[in-house]
Amino acid sequence: MAYILVWAGLALLIAAVVIRVYWGKISVGQMLLNLVSVETDGGGGAIVWTSILGIGVVPLVITIGIALRQYFRRRKRRRFGGDKRSRRSQWIMHAVSTALVIAVAVSGTTAFATTVDLAEYIRAANSKYDIGDYYVEPTVTSDKDKRNLVVIYLESGEATLGDDKLFEKDPFTTLKDATKAADGWQSVDDLRQYEGGGWTMAGLTATQCGVPLKGMGSITSTGALNQLGGEVDTYLGGVTCLGDVLDQHGYNSVFLGGANASFAAKDVFLKGHGYSTIKDLSDWRAAGEPENNFRSDWGLSDERLMAYAKEEIDELHAEAEKTGQPFNLSILTLDTHDPVHIFDYCNVDTQNASISVFACSATQVAGFVNHMKEKGYLDDTAVVIMGDHVKQLNAGDPSREQLDGYSNRSIFNRIWVPGGDKNSELRSGLDQLNLYPTILEAAGLALQDHEAGLGVSAFVSEVPDGSAQAMDPSAYAELLTSRSARFYAEAWAGEDAPDDAPQ
Repeated sequence: MAYILVWAGLALLIAAVVIRVYWGKISVGQMLLNLVSVETDGGGGAIVWTSILGIGVVPLVITIGIALRQYFRRRKRRRFGGDKRSRRSQWIMHAVSTALVIAVAVSGTTAFATTVDLAEYIRAANSKYDIGDYYVEPTVTSDKDKRNLVVIYLESGEATLGDDKLFEKDPFTTLKDATKAADGWQSVDDLRQYEGGGWTMAGLTATQCGVPLKGMGSITSTGALNQLGGEVDTYLGGVTCLGDVLDQHGYNSVFLGGANASFAAKDVFLKGHGYSTIKDLSDWRAAGEPENNFRSDWGLSDERLMAYAKEEIDELHAEAEKTGQPFNLSILTLDTHDPVHIFDYCNVDTQNASISVFACSATQVAGFVNHMKEKGYLDDTAVVIMGDHVKQLNAGDPSREQLDGYSNRSIFNRIWVPGGDKNSELRSGLDQLNLYPTILEAAGLALQDHEAGLGVSAFVSEVPDGSAQAMDPSAYAELLTSRSARFYAEAWAGEDAPDDAPQ
């Protein structure tokens, strides 16, 4: 029992340290959902191997080492006539050993529970709220104005980084110049990360499905997951997401990302929700990209990704003009994923190198926007640009001093609607869940009551009575963090959901 406690305590302690170093404080849901379909190639490979060695191997080696040392010490004593220490000395040594074992077990458990906010996870299980009581199935009332759509996710694209009072320069300057309000671009002021979010898949599902990403207590009971670290069969298959709605209305949906799409089952999510084409790390390697255009832990540089994106949209737009079938092109950047990687194309001119990397990445996206403008694509194509989440603050992050404890952290975003009213303003102070109906309406699809998922379109100033968005802020926060077992049982079961499952 002592050795088991030592091993468990060390494993939990090292796990807490690894999480803090790479991600900072996270949630139980984030941890468990990212253990699904981990990838050593193009999916945070260095982190995966560090975790395997640090959490899986090191505690076991230390525990075995302690056990062997104790075994040989006892064997030596038996050989030389037993333990010659006094009973008092033996008692003291036993007490000290017991205290050390307990200290390792308690400190490891406490550190890990604090790092993944286990207390909040337990509170969420006892909430009286269930997301299913507020979830709205998107209902398209008209698609006569449907248009092409481009959605660009900026990895860790936090608007707060653009505050030149906090940082050396605004890394979004070139992108802001390409998306000026005077030209008709709009933005949601104070766009917030939803309560409980904070990682890429959470950002994707929030903005494309309108629900918080969670599943513990429902995934395992419905068979949506095979074994831990294995593959998922479906990903929120019981929820109607952006790609599903677009597919129903004749869209061709394509996703481009620099990393391995299998990481965190991103490919399963996209394929299961209307995306017909997914291009990722394997495609860029097959295209003959030289190794210096890849970062070993994740994948292709944003410079090359956006070059491919230009080629892709040229082909998609030409095809759309020929066939009349609209397209949806979704892109996820990579350079700014922690730890940020400095490619050869990026000139670092700030003391905090990450700010320069953000600027270099934003410049590549701005170049893509300008390409669309020059080609005339903005005449018939809606564009939504947004961060997938705010910047994660790990233990060594150079931005921690400025951002840690900052009360109004928000997500960068820009929205373009062809022929839109330049004088109109989007509803402010929204969270990511409201982007789902906003994107659908930007694409020209009229929604009943402007609702989808838990969100209400930013294009309307008033929210319907009974909507989750009309709730008291504290109640809404509790709703988002609630376990909502009934809702997620159906959400993860997908087509296997029982006919009488709660709506």
